[in-house]
Amino acid sequence: MIQNSKSDETNILCIGSVLWDIIGRSRMEMRRGSDMPGRITRLPGGVAMNIAMTLARFGLKPALLSAIGRDEEGNELVNACLRLGLLTDHIYRSEDLPTDRYMAVEGANGLIAAIADAHSLEAAGDKILRPLRDGSLGSSTHPYSGLVALDGNLTLSLLDDIAAAPEFSAADLRVAPASPGKAERLRPFLNRNRGTLYVNLEEAGLMCQAEFSDSLTAAQAMLDRGASRVLVTDGGSSATEAGPDTPITLSPPRVTVARVTGAGDTFMAAHIAAEARGEAREIALASALKAAATYVSGEPPL
Repeated sequence: MIQNSKSDETNILCIGSVLWDIIGRSRMEMRRGSDMPGRITRLPGGVAMNIAMTLARFGLKPALLSAIGRDEEGNELVNACLRLGLLTDHIYRSEDLPTDRYMAVEGANGLIAAIADAHSLEAAGDKILRPLRDGSLGSSTHPYSGLVALDGNLTLSLLDDIAAAPEFSAADLRVAPASPGKAERLRPFLNRNRGTLYVNLEEAGLMCQAEFSDSLTAAQAMLDRGASRVLVTDGGSSATEAGPDTPITLSPPRVTVARVTGAGDTFMAAHIAAEARGEAREIALASALKAAATYVSGEPPL
């Protein structure tokens, strides 16, 4: 049975993947073919979900726009969202598409392999955007004017539509790829000088068709390619925020890595929350790096 959603007004939309994360973790280093003892967990996940959960912990009221099946796994997932304080009224619930899943294996040396089964989100297409077009949250004549966190699990054609759509013309759009393999889907935001892009060094290289040795060089290259504003992370080395003003580069706190899945989403959410609190650029970047470092150490980011 699905619980009732909260009626609170949202102050940020999280658009993209909401699914079950199935994560196997071992405390030992792993390589291809390794068979190690560890723990396997199933938790609510997906880029949009991870961002929304962190935003809620920072006091924001995220609303999810995604696709979730009407199967038992989907009902469980919606109830989990509600328990976490997320607004689910605008999720597209499909009768014939199963709830998406993500599976990853992590060792002491980081992510070993992962498979994202987000086919239902892709199949749902622009149905997940109906609330932004039918007046529920906005329309083409009265576009939504708040924060929007968007993930790259959507199809390239849909992301291209979003980059140009009047429904998003007034939004403070924050965009991240779902994975390095989907980074090139964000090219429409480069081409149209739209949004704030959150990428890691590898993703920046894929989008610019180049290799970079540091976050500052990568950020400048993305601006040269047409990006309006970018945040580029480079693991434990550095992170750069760059846009119309002078770039800012900081180093993250040093921690022992206990997990990696969701770290980039935590960084993005913490940065959005810091700016929503009115923090200056350098302080907001430092806040995001601290939250991400705390997360990868195995502790909650708050």
